[in-house]
Amino acid sequence: MTLWTSAEAATATGGTATTEWTAQGVSIDTRTLQAGDLFVALQAVRDGHDFVAQALESGAAAALVTHVPEGVAKDAPLLIVPDVLAGLEALGLAARARTEARVVAITGSVGKTSTKEMLRAMLGDQGRTHASVASYNNHWGVPLTLARMPADTEYAVIEIGMNHPGEIAPLAKMARPHVAMITTVAAAHLEAFDDIAGIAVEKASIIDGLEYGGSAILNNDCSTAAILQAKAHDAKRRDIGFGEHGFDFVLKSADLKQDSTVVQATAHDAPLLFKVGAVGRHYAMNGLGALAAAEALGADLALAAQSLGRWSPYQGRGAREVIQLDVADTRMTLELIDDSYNANPTSMAAALEVLAAADVTHDIGRVSKGRRIAFLGDMKELGPNGADMHAAVADLDALATIDTVHCIGPLMHSLHAALPAEKQGLWAETASEMESAVARHLDSGDVVLVKGSLSMKLAGIVDAIRKMGHPGVTGADPQDNA
Repeated sequence: MTLWTSAEAATATGGTATTEWTAQGVSIDTRTLQAGDLFVALQAVRDGHDFVAQALESGAAAALVTHVPEGVAKDAPLLIVPDVLAGLEALGLAARARTEARVVAITGSVGKTSTKEMLRAMLGDQGRTHASVASYNNHWGVPLTLARMPADTEYAVIEIGMNHPGEIAPLAKMARPHVAMITTVAAAHLEAFDDIAGIAVEKASIIDGLEYGGSAILNNDCSTAAILQAKAHDAKRRDIGFGEHGFDFVLKSADLKQDSTVVQATAHDAPLLFKVGAVGRHYAMNGLGALAAAEALGADLALAAQSLGRWSPYQGRGAREVIQLDVADTRMTLELIDDSYNANPTSMAAALEVLAAADVTHDIGRVSKGRRIAFLGDMKELGPNGADMHAAVADLDALATIDTVHCIGPLMHSLHAALPAEKQGLWAETASEMESAVARHLDSGDVVLVKGSLSMKLAGIVDAIRKMGHPGVTGADPQDNA
């Protein structure tokens, strides 16, 4: 299916096409480029123009560039524009303008990507749905997502993130959502803000992009809920609240099972019972907000709740898998909770709550007693009080039923020092230093959580745990559509 013709792309960007071409997709990375993609030569760590020749050799339909790169023929299929990022933004705006899709945009300090994937699953069962890939939520991720959107899309799910003030509103205005959702406001990116109230103001600016008559789905339980509500009121947009203190979608209970969370709620005072294929109260909250967003988009609420029950998180974001440690004895297993993609104090508390509720198995390993064990890495961008926030993790109620906490990173040294001696595991400066010790400190019957900011590279810890399993018998990877 043709996504862009050379004429359409030239009109959208004001650029010049060197030849006629048609593209079936849009790519910014030669490693994931598919034949028929329009390659966008963005300037990031490397100048994308250096990879245009490779992209064309790999089957790219054309390349979006500012000039004919070295080693590329002048008659190669190119779209030449003054500025590549501006050209990508123009493609995104044109794609948004030509579709009649119902659009939801999601932001929040925690849970953006998992909530986006919940909505992808729900809406995908009710119509042609387009959504952001991975966490493509920044100044190039949002226009890229829009530029990839087929004209016949019925539902679109756009994730919007930020690191500094002033980033969300322009992206929201580009996406022009009919529904905007704020999952929550928490201590994340505090280095760029004076306080959480400042973060709330920035998150609330997603409402600036709402279409006339649009709805704002707001977390009524966060401490800055009044700031979010005031923004919706000032913008004259409908405010749909969710949470224990929700106005419209009210959380009554969240029952944490071994591999799911059963939620009782009300929607506009009517009973709403649903299941999330992940363990954690935060998943219950995000699921409730996602259901509110789906309904506001015009989707069927009952069908959306059924779809949500089939969703589960993917690797790095709370996915759970069983690692079989003995090829002959199928009882010899441990359970891994991979939450290694990101971390802040709120998501850390939620992940530890999940670990604390996990069922361990006794009398099957060399230690005999199944244990709850955590490998925790630094939470970044917390500002001058970062060390204190790490130490405060030791005071969480969840720690009462967690046996051992291993700490990775300079900031996590504060938590290591604050832990009771009986819970104090190893400390290492980096994940690579910790990896060699992983196998010695885990056993059959254990449940192990890996959690930290992405830059801490805790995926190496996750890999070390997986390598404890035997090839061909390690538990299957979680489904990748979550």
